[in-house]
Amino acid sequence: MAFSQKLEAWYNDFGRDLPWRGIDNPYHIWLSEIILQQTRIEQGRDYWFRFIEAFPTVADLAAATEEQVLRLWQGLGYYSRARNLHAAARYIMDQCGGRFPDTYEGILRLKGVGRYTAAAIASFAYRLPYPVIDGNVYRFISRLYGIATPVATDAAYTEFEGLLRRLIDPERPDRFNAALMDFGSLQCRPAPDCAACPFASECVALRTGRVDSLPVKAAKVRPTDRWFLYLDLRCGDSRLMQQRTARDIWRNLWELPLVEFDSQSAPAALVAAARRYCRESLGLTGLRFSDAGTCVHQLTHRTVHAAFLRAEIATPPAAMPENMRMVSAEEIKDIPVSRLIDRYLQGL
Repeated sequence: MAFSQKLEAWYNDFGRDLPWRGIDNPYHIWLSEIILQQTRIEQGRDYWFRFIEAFPTVADLAAATEEQVLRLWQGLGYYSRARNLHAAARYIMDQCGGRFPDTYEGILRLKGVGRYTAAAIASFAYRLPYPVIDGNVYRFISRLYGIATPVATDAAYTEFEGLLRRLIDPERPDRFNAALMDFGSLQCRPAPDCAACPFASECVALRTGRVDSLPVKAAKVRPTDRWFLYLDLRCGDSRLMQQRTARDIWRNLWELPLVEFDSQSAPAALVAAARRYCRESLGLTGLRFSDAGTCVHQLTHRTVHAAFLRAEIATPPAAMPENMRMVSAEEIKDIPVSRLIDRYLQGL
């Protein structure tokens, strides 16, 4: 039995029933692919429905404000995905006449879309024979064919794509790709049940005892430590908030006023820095700070060590930076904040 036939036979019995499968709406498929980048299906499913309800068409998404998009995205993390999604929607409306691109090359021009996402949209929406290659696919194919090229590199992508282009079912590339992803996720897992695998008799890794050593992964980059001091300055039921505008993590999200340190600092140094910031940047003096907690927030490439100090202020600062304002307890529910700040607002 040919590879594609055997794979699709397995998919008929064990494939996942997902709401974005079996449809040909490129906008809905694109939404699912962007949301599912770095997100579990169980979590992403609810966000997919929310986005379709809030923005039924790409025109609706393009017409939204970035703050609306970021607020709806809140909790998913990797906020650059939401900003790219919004920018791409506007590109489609402004540069593509409101029509979603219908070629692999055209889809690849959308901001935030890489080779995997372009292949997924092209195959699922337009039945174009481009194979998808993600971590699950790398694991399955590297084991099956005994490929030791370190994955997640350009060399590996070229090698695996060339192989899969020869294996893909040109008549049903959408089902082939869905089956490929599900097989890697459900069957050829990090700790697989090889006895139940339909490819066991031809798997090079199983035959040579390399199931646990394939795929070969490139060395991981160690996360960078960052040390944040957040100031929770309250006036009645409102608190001072600022919007991150620099090209950094959480850009355009809202947070408490921030002082960043180069390394861990003693509690007395944190209080001294808080008083200095309030005096020099906000014209506030005589504040009494109390400890409001600490936490470690892990991102892909950064480890954020956050400390929080709380103080009551009698009146809002007379002069504030343009990106800073007082936000009421009710209003704070409607502005986009990072997961770290949301954790703090919910009591860590």
